[in-house]
Amino acid sequence: MAQSTTTSSLATAQRAAALALDLKATDVVLLDLSGVSDATDFFVIATGTSDTHVRSTAEHIMEGLKKREGVAPHHIEGLQSGRWVLLDYVDVIVHVFHPTLREFYQLERLWSDAERVPMDREGGQP
Repeated sequence: MAQSTTTSSLATAQRAAALALDLKATDVVLLDLSGVSDATDFFVIATGTSDTHVRSTAEHIMEGLKKREGVAPHHIEGLQSGRWVLLDYVDVIVHVFHPTLREFYQLERLWSDAERVPMDREGGQP
């Protein structure tokens, strides 16, 4: 994969994580899957406190990435129910979970080979 694509994907993932933190999402994790999976480069995983919080966090991420990065999700799942919202930006996939589903699916454990990427609140690397 080209370095510029990875750098651009990382910036988008960092920004998505920062946007989740803006709305007080908890347990926000950024995983680098570039060496582990051909499906995507990064996962952003976050938890909302309720169905409404999950939906509003996902909507905030979509609006923020559109405004700042000029990108819209290629595919969206689960926004209506608010239990697990998946925002597919191709090279970055954002998962916003209700706490019970995050605990049940344990994506971090499933993708334990992926490296955790440090984040800062502004959406850039520390």
